[in-house]
Amino acid sequence: MKLPKLIATDIDGVWTDGGMYYDIDFNELKKFNTLDSAGVLFAKALDIPVVIITGEQTEIVRRRAIKLNIERYYLGVKDKLTLLKEVCSELNIALEDVAYIGDDLNDIEVLENVGFSACPSSAPSYIKEICSHICEKKGGEGVFREFVEYIIGEDLIKELIRHKVKLNRQ
Repeated sequence: MKLPKLIATDIDGVWTDGGMYYDIDFNELKKFNTLDSAGVLFAKALDIPVVIITGEQTEIVRRRAIKLNIERYYLGVKDKLTLLKEVCSELNIALEDVAYIGDDLNDIEVLENVGFSACPSSAPSYIKEICSHICEKKGGEGVFREFVEYIIGEDLIKELIRHKVKLNRQ
């Protein structure tokens, strides 16, 4: 498989289990799996930018993106495909050069138009049917890392580790 020039991802149902947690004061909480940070590190080690595109407008996702040094993150997106086309134009790449992981209705257009698409095993069957790859893990279980590792391949990951590429834990 040819490496993508951009890795794009949804958040809810991919980096999280899709659950919405609220405290007594109606503050929203999300649980992220730290395994996914390695996916970001592997992509960065290969100079492949990671872009977050989510329909949710939440401070929690912004904080996670900043913690992982993800420069491009887009919150409250209603039309993910149009936004992704704009990002591709800015980066001077084609949609065919993008790998995307998503899990639900608002991801369908992107999943159908990128070069490589994937979803967690917890995605509905109609999402699985349109994806290039179905990951083994469910959303919130480190599926973003699994997705990146699948794209990169075990041999290249071993090479990155062997050459002690800077893979500091985020």
